[in-house]
Amino acid sequence: MNPFDIIDKYYPQDNELRRILVVHSRKVADKALQIAANHPELRLDEEFLYEASMLHDIGIFKTHAPAIQCMGDAPYICHGYLGAELMRAEGFPRHADVCEHHTGAGISPEDIVRQQLPVPLRDMRPVTPEEIVVCLADKFFSKTRLEQEKTVEQARRSLEKFGEEGVKRFDCWCALYL
Repeated sequence: MNPFDIIDKYYPQDNELRRILVVHSRKVADKALQIAANHPELRLDEEFLYEASMLHDIGIFKTHAPAIQCMGDAPYICHGYLGAELMRAEGFPRHADVCEHHTGAGISPEDIVRQQLPVPLRDMRPVTPEEIVVCLADKFFSKTRLEQEKTVEQARRSLEKFGEEGVKRFDCWCALYL
């Protein structure tokens, strides 16, 4: 199976949620590929980077976020690990890791306990360079203002509610990659 067939499997054609997912994901992919082009020394797997960017939010349909047409049952913060479960079941473990590790600037076990987050207690921080680049690129685009790219400061502010650790990671990534 082609990884993009998964979008067709879970998101019907002519569906507003699919449009939101695809437009957002293309913006993330463009930003991730721009970062890769600016850093050839990283030797990022650009094909994987594109696929992972397009699929990083595949689990949003399982969450409850009516403002972006998500009518599932789970809290929105669960979309990463729920998407990872889908991707693993479809036979794409590397893509699954990107799904699971992209929320916020990654979620540590300590964050899960401290904030009493409704996600499995495990390390959900990006590990590979591709995971980091998708996570970073994603911080610049929301699903409610699809055409607008956030500034570094706006992206940074959006992370503050998740704690200082994620903001520090984001600042480090910006210094390295932007």
